[in-house]
Amino acid sequence: MNHLRQRFGTSHLRPSTQRQGNAVLPLALRARPELTDAVSHNPLARDGKLSRLEATLIISDEPLPARKLAEVAGLADAAEARALIERLQNLYDTDGTAFQVEEIAGGYQLLTRSQYHTWLARLKRTGHELRLTPTALETLAVIAYKQPIMRAEVEKVRGVACGEVVRQLMEKGLVRVAGRHDSLGRPQVYGTTKKFLQAFGLNTLKDLPEVESLRPPQA
Repeated sequence: MNHLRQRFGTSHLRPSTQRQGNAVLPLALRARPELTDAVSHNPLARDGKLSRLEATLIISDEPLPARKLAEVAGLADAAEARALIERLQNLYDTDGTAFQVEEIAGGYQLLTRSQYHTWLARLKRTGHELRLTPTALETLAVIAYKQPIMRAEVEKVRGVACGEVVRQLMEKGLVRVAGRHDSLGRPQVYGTTKKFLQAFGLNTLKDLPEVESLRPPQA
C-alpha cells in the first residue's frame, strides 16, 4: 500500500468500501431476515429453503430434476428437494391454490390445476400450443408405443408412407433418432423425446395409457 501512495498519491486511492472485494452489496442483495431459514408458527408459512424451492419452480419454464432443484435452491441433496416438494404440494392442497407441482418428464414443474384450463385457454397463447393433425397423432402414437421402431414398421402399422410426418414430428421436437437397427442397411430407428413426455404430461413412458384402455367400449 505504501508504494501505491508513493507512486500515485492518496488522492487516487478509492476508499476501502469501494474497492473490489470490499464493496457494500446493494440493498436488494443483502441478507434479509424474512428470507432466512427461521421456523414460523404459521402452518402455511414458507421457511427459507421452501421459499427458494418454490421460487425456483416458479421461474423455471421446464421440468427440473430433484438434483437440479437442490443445486439451484441451495439444498443438501435431491432427497431434501423431494421432501420439500411434497411439503409444498401439501400446502397448495391445504390452501386451495390454483397451482400444483407435477412430476413430468423426469423432473418437477409448477403448473395450474386442470380445472382452470377452460379459463386459461382464453389467453390464446399461440406458440405455446402443440397442434398436431390426426395423421401426426396416429404416427406419434405408433412410435411412442413401439419404440425404438423403424420407419418401415411405422408405415406397415399405418398402411401408408409416413416419412414426411416423421420429419415434421422431429422438427417439433417430439421424435428423435434413437439409433440404428441391426438389419441390412442398418436403418434408423425412432423414439420419443423428453419434450414428448412434457407435452403430454407424462413422467416416463410407463405412464402411457394401457392399450386396452384405448379400445372403444363394446356395445
